Amino acid sequence: MVYPATVLNSSPPLIFCERAQVIRRSIHKIAATDFVRSAIAEQADLSAFKEKPSLRIIAGVFAIAFSFIIGWPAIAGLGILAAKCRQPLIVVIGGPVTYGLSHLVFLLGMYLAGAVYSLIFLRWITRITMEKLLAWVK
Repeated sequence: MVYPATVLNSSPPLIFCERAQVIRRSIHKIAATDFVRSAIAEQADLSAFKEKPSLRIIAGVFAIAFSFIIGWPAIAGLGILAAKCRQPLIVVIGGPVTYGLSHLVFLLGMYLAGAVYSLIFLRWITRITMEKLLAWVK
């Protein structure tokens, strides 16, 4: 798209300004929620991860990590195997089964690890992200 020289030398297009305003308003609305305000006010951090985790939490984190291994990489492997064997049913049937198994293993890991660690991490990442976004909109 070619713009005349007067457009290139002028202020940003009105569409960009409107989008920026929508983004700024959205960031302020999100920042006004109780979850974000408490995470910022309490300076949510990862200090709870300094404690020695129990065997149950270790098993949960391992199950979560294992679910990622048996997820998309396994499906890609099934796709390669199906292509080499010229049997598309391998990936057509095995793909959803493998993905479902991966999801069940992930849910098991979340159950074992518990919501406490997930909430701690979520509060920390929320605080970090919103502090950066709020600094950007100012």
